[in-house]
Amino acid sequence: MKNYILIFFVILFSSGCNDVRNNEWIPYDESLEIKSNENHSIKRMQFKLIQSKFTDKNNLFSNLNDYLINFSEKDYQNLKPLIVEQDIPSIQKNVLAGKLTYEKLILFYLYRIKKIEFDKNNYLNSIISLNQNIILEAKEKDKDKPASIYSLHGIPILLKDNINFGGLPTTAGSFLLKDNIAEDSFVVKKLKESGAIVLGKTNLSEWAYYFCKGCPLGYSAIGGQTLNPYGRKVFESGGSSSGSGVAISANFSSISLGSETSGSITSPSSLNSIVGLKPTIGLVSRTGIVPISSTLDTAGPMTKNVIDNAIVFNSIMGYDNEDDYSKERIIIDYEKISNSTIKGKKLGVFKGLLDEPLYKKAITDIQNDGGVIIEFDPPKIDFSGFIKILDVDMKNELPKYLSKYSKSNSGLKNISDIINFNSMDSLKRSPYGQGRFEGIISNSTSIEEFELLKLRIKKESERYFYEAIQKYSLDAVLSINNYHAAYAAAAYYPCLTIPMGYRSSGEPTNLTFIGPSFSENKLYQLGFAFEKLTNRRIPPF
Repeated sequence: MKNYILIFFVILFSSGCNDVRNNEWIPYDESLEIKSNENHSIKRMQFKLIQSKFTDKNNLFSNLNDYLINFSEKDYQNLKPLIVEQDIPSIQKNVLAGKLTYEKLILFYLYRIKKIEFDKNNYLNSIISLNQNIILEAKEKDKDKPASIYSLHGIPILLKDNINFGGLPTTAGSFLLKDNIAEDSFVVKKLKESGAIVLGKTNLSEWAYYFCKGCPLGYSAIGGQTLNPYGRKVFESGGSSSGSGVAISANFSSISLGSETSGSITSPSSLNSIVGLKPTIGLVSRTGIVPISSTLDTAGPMTKNVIDNAIVFNSIMGYDNEDDYSKERIIIDYEKISNSTIKGKKLGVFKGLLDEPLYKKAITDIQNDGGVIIEFDPPKIDFSGFIKILDVDMKNELPKYLSKYSKSNSGLKNISDIINFNSMDSLKRSPYGQGRFEGIISNSTSIEEFELLKLRIKKESERYFYEAIQKYSLDAVLSINNYHAAYAAAAYYPCLTIPMGYRSSGEPTNLTFIGPSFSENKLYQLGFAFEKLTNRRIPPF
């Protein structure tokens, strides 16, 4: 009889105990992990730190644990087929059919985040903060149904932590901004208007990777070292929207928002096998985003598939009179995207990339589906001075952001102040140095030189692509990952990057579609057709 009673209590305890809810993050000695990477073939993968010295991960769930009490591993497994790798239209269909609620969608993501990010052997350091009101907001969304399966109503989004959201600090990964609670950015307002709810903030390369030189992609003082789910400490996470790329690839949320100056969306999207769009400059407002360069900065969507990407992009566009570069929105046609084909489309490929096996395979797939491939060599251009644009813009614009938004650090007004602040405890605040910031201070480019430089770089970058586009009437140019991101950035050309497979090492690689300004609709059509044709994304776990 005693044995039966014992078995009963074991079963009772097991059914009532939620192991994931009770998970606690305990910092550990990472010296052996760091030592194991000291001979990594990529120098910037030779880490000095992995865990953040400033952030207690347990605070992510400070007010959220109670909501997970009644959410079990069984609930998690039952919901998995309805959520993991599903696009927004599929999720909304499940909501409309009564199979899913927005509250359960959020509980699933919270559970999954804790399950993986609190596991010492599997964590990715992709999340910096979580919205403590997210469950209540999801319950409010459950009071209504989406107007369309293409609606963002009730859909959770993660934001790169240089994008202002009034409910959480905007840190840019820096200890300096750890308490920087700023009003919603323009894009967050647009997302809210579309019905989306903010799940949290993602890790990033500190100051959007314009801070240190030769440092690891995805490292920040606040978030620690972002790790690639396809190979933790083996493959780079991409930067600077590192956490957004990793979190979406790991199915921690439905969608995310990153930002790019030159490669910061296309790089982490490619290295995490997801879809990323770097839009035409001006279509997405930069108001309320920690700046590098008003000349080249843009926010953009990072998703697991093309249709979700188009839905988010359609929601965040809009004219902003506070952004001098702002443009009126373009119309995204979901029907044309969904019915698109590659047949008859003319695509330019770089002759210099044809020895890349995955690129060559993607080109063959396109040709076999009726696409027309035209090989070309880009013209030689004068791209000298590109970095000076970023230096001058950031020197002038970061102080404006600090003055307008960062009330808690009003005494620190410019980059020199930040350098001095970090130098007070450089081992924790700037372990890889502040080489980029120091370069900004030493840059003596005059305003006249700067304006002439911008004109030359833009004209030369447009010529880099447009000579072939015009000569061959191309629908787009095909690149790999962020290989041509700087040229596209300087030309204001949009880039859409799509998973195209995995190298023999297992590292993800993307095919990147590049087109003239305002050609996003065409890029989405081509990208959707390629995605449907190849379906190359394989989730990391």
